[in-house]
Amino acid sequence: MMTSAPSAAPLAIAMGDPAGVGPEIIGKSWAVRSLRSLPPFAAIGDPAAIARVWSGPVEAIDTIDDAPAVFDRALPVLAVADAGPVTPGEPSIAGARAAFEALERSIALVRNADARALVTGPVSKAQLYGIGFNHPGQTEFVAERCGVAGDDAVMMLAGPSLRVVPITVHVPLAQVTSLLSVDLIVAKGRAAAAGLTRDFGIATPRLAFAGINPHAGEGGAIGREEIDLLAPAIARLRAEGIDATGPFAADTLFHARARTGYDVVLCCYHDQALVPIKTLHFDEGVNVTLGLPIVRTSPDHGTAFGIAGRDQAHPGAMIAAIAMAGQAADRRAAA
Repeated sequence: MMTSAPSAAPLAIAMGDPAGVGPEIIGKSWAVRSLRSLPPFAAIGDPAAIARVWSGPVEAIDTIDDAPAVFDRALPVLAVADAGPVTPGEPSIAGARAAFEALERSIALVRNADARALVTGPVSKAQLYGIGFNHPGQTEFVAERCGVAGDDAVMMLAGPSLRVVPITVHVPLAQVTSLLSVDLIVAKGRAAAAGLTRDFGIATPRLAFAGINPHAGEGGAIGREEIDLLAPAIARLRAEGIDATGPFAADTLFHARARTGYDVVLCCYHDQALVPIKTLHFDEGVNVTLGLPIVRTSPDHGTAFGIAGRDQAHPGAMIAAIAMAGQAADRRAAA
């Protein structure tokens, strides 16, 4: 059984692919630790990957318990793998192995309460698949390692003015309607409501649901998914005491006035959720996994191999992910 990490414990940041922008944005986040009031954290991965792309102070640590004492003077790095002669912007199998080992070690640190929250750097799924990784993404892998069923873990993307949950994630658009079900929608709604209360301190979360069809189906004239799937799921959630409304036409859900009427929008497919959050909050969007026994966040962007090693990576999303993880961990510790 997992125990809560002490409030003095640091956050564990899995470095991600060492050839991507993860090492750079972790270093840049440490550089503004005081300005942004970031909690102590340690990077888990290959120390050389950070030194290649960032000129700030790096200090190797033997255990994550050493991180708080080091944090004020240098970025603490717990080495778990030597990725070899990694070239920024050029992913490799060795780099994928280093990223995977860092992820595994970071999850274990948080599950064992040696760290109080997990932040994951961006990885290349294509490279991970080359070493036998068989999960759609890090979210599903972390959930499995925590013993949580896929439907009970929810990927939420959060920014300063918008939170969204894609009910289906990395699947072809043509398969979305066949994958949607009343039970799946209800499961995602329950997890979203519980997660917003537990990790964001929202006592009665307001859930809005986006329709899948144009104009939310126009009463069945442009599709029946709203009638056959979304409406029954919303009714079940409301019967359970959850403030769920909709389905609404997606093209009216994301303007400024509409965003004041809910705490999260549950969307039927990936781009329906990701397009508005990345349009509004590209440099500060955070991927949060709700429904886990641990806190896990991640910057809402990829490895950006095209700019890796050029000192062009913006750390905003990593900074936001670290801050959000610390705040959620504080709320859990105080509960």
